[in-house]
Amino acid sequence: MRSHRRTTRILGSLLLVAAAGISSFAAAPASGEARAPAVTPLGQVVPAPLAAEAGGEGYEITAKTRIRVGKGNAEERRVAEYLAKVLRPSTGYRLPVTSDKGSDGIRLRISAEPANKELGDEGYRVISARGSLTITSWSGAGLFHGVQTVRQQLPAAVEKQTRQRGPWRIAGGTVKDKPRYGYRSTMLDVARHFFTVDQVKRYIDQAALYKMNKLHLHLSDDQGWRIAIDSWPRLATYGGSTQVGGGKGGYYTKAQYKEIVEYAASRYLEVVPEIDMPGHTNAALASYADLNCNGVAPPLYTGTEVGFSTLCAKKDVTYDFVDDVIRELAALTPGKYLHIGGDEAHSTSHEDFVAFMDKVQPIVAKYGKTVMGWHQLTGAKPAEGAVAQYWGYDKTGAAEREQVVNAAKNGTKLLLSPADRAYIDHKYTKDTPLGLSWAGYVEVQRSYDWDPATYLQGAPADAVIGVEAPLWTETLSTSAHLDYMAFPRLPGIAELGWSPAATHDWDTYKVRLAAQAPRWDALGIGYYESPQVPWPGK
Repeated sequence: MRSHRRTTRILGSLLLVAAAGISSFAAAPASGEARAPAVTPLGQVVPAPLAAEAGGEGYEITAKTRIRVGKGNAEERRVAEYLAKVLRPSTGYRLPVTSDKGSDGIRLRISAEPANKELGDEGYRVISARGSLTITSWSGAGLFHGVQTVRQQLPAAVEKQTRQRGPWRIAGGTVKDKPRYGYRSTMLDVARHFFTVDQVKRYIDQAALYKMNKLHLHLSDDQGWRIAIDSWPRLATYGGSTQVGGGKGGYYTKAQYKEIVEYAASRYLEVVPEIDMPGHTNAALASYADLNCNGVAPPLYTGTEVGFSTLCAKKDVTYDFVDDVIRELAALTPGKYLHIGGDEAHSTSHEDFVAFMDKVQPIVAKYGKTVMGWHQLTGAKPAEGAVAQYWGYDKTGAAEREQVVNAAKNGTKLLLSPADRAYIDHKYTKDTPLGLSWAGYVEVQRSYDWDPATYLQGAPADAVIGVEAPLWTETLSTSAHLDYMAFPRLPGIAELGWSPAATHDWDTYKVRLAAQAPRWDALGIGYYESPQVPWPGK
């Protein structure tokens, strides 16, 4: 695996669309003069917007550009400062953020006007005209998503941290946009291999570029416990002391976890923490012998097998432990959901599993959170309002699927992450050097080519709250590994969650996806060059 650099290929992809006459910017350069990057046609971004109407000359960012916000509007200013931070290094311009009145420049507006309300909590409008670029929304989240669209409308070199040659032009017209689903997530498994705060922040930024709004953190498993719990300190200090393969592991202090949560919030992502139980708990069992039915602590585990561990469902101390962990984690987590796992509890009897979930789900509610669990939760009695995360695949048995469908019919909401479609830790092909393949190979087209509304036959479409792209890390230990497995599949799952079903078309999507490659190069994201995608210069 290697990091790919294709900055010279930007012409290949963008000049094709310019040739169609969509852009009116820039005459042909004189002989020997370097050619300016072509203007990206309005709406040719990922995820695809609800609507894009091209028209007019469009806006150019120059040394005179100001970013205008409303006086006293802290949220507008926060998003404006974020945008300025993206644009300043590559353009070399000052781009002051100002609340001075003016009709020129880049204007950010949060407004409760009916046209914005119609686009919901995360929708936005972008209007690109000769003298101004305006982004409006009903919310800060929508404004932030509009900024991501503007980033992708600019040349890929805008992402670099050193000054680049312009011009910095945005095609003229109007983009109107809102998400299909309100829950668009990726999961990062920090339990199998530990990732630092900075590495998690990097992944958050990547997810935010594609308008995802949830980060599911898998904080505990057999191989490691990654969050400090004051009332059970050995969970982190001992249970977090290793990882797959025997490395040193690690854990987040409460201050570090809070830092991750706040950073995610600054990118309008909500952190959903997971403590997997009653299975996938060897790190906890090794830390505290009383959590084992026989009172004997097993050794720490650094392998990758599953299904061998279980909390003792018959002991009162187990529920004291669960109460303390959920209480402390809920206090650190401002978001709505708390994930309690529930998958692959093969060493827990069905009777014990049901009894365990009957006792644990009310604890989650007691501390003000909504229960989320893997779809095996439906084998017990899901609490009112609970969300079951479906990770089955083509070979999942009919009885298990039916169990999930029946729960959905009875009011349980579903988050879809089918393993042979959305698991972005899976190998692309048999030759992929990283990843797993127990659910099959997941090439880019397979990852994209499914409809969340109809995937689980028999489940009510309105039971589906969204999609998630889990990134498990049994074989992944560096940010370069994460990049290679997430890209180019992460943007596709993001599009399934955001864009209208009518826009989901592989033949058009793969062209928009290919045009992202120079941007990933500029951001230092090394990715898999799938032969299914017409990459620039290939």
